[in-house]
Amino acid sequence: MMTDTEIRIKGVQILSQYLGDIEMERFVALIQREPFDYTRWREALDTDDTLEMISQKAMRLRALTPAP
Repeated sequence: MMTDTEIRIKGVQILSQYLGDIEMERFVALIQREPFDYTRWREALDTDDTLEMISQKAMRLRALTPAP
């Protein structure tokens, strides 16, 4: 089992590899700034919704979420 520090390091390495340094930083900032329930988000990905349906749901949710 990895320690918390090892998980953080590995996570940053993976994000940097796939997103690049700038987008990795943006991703981390977004996660810290907005309420985020990973479990609910991940469950929502396992649907048969089309991309358009997912986009419409996201827009509705965004409209209901107060700006910071």
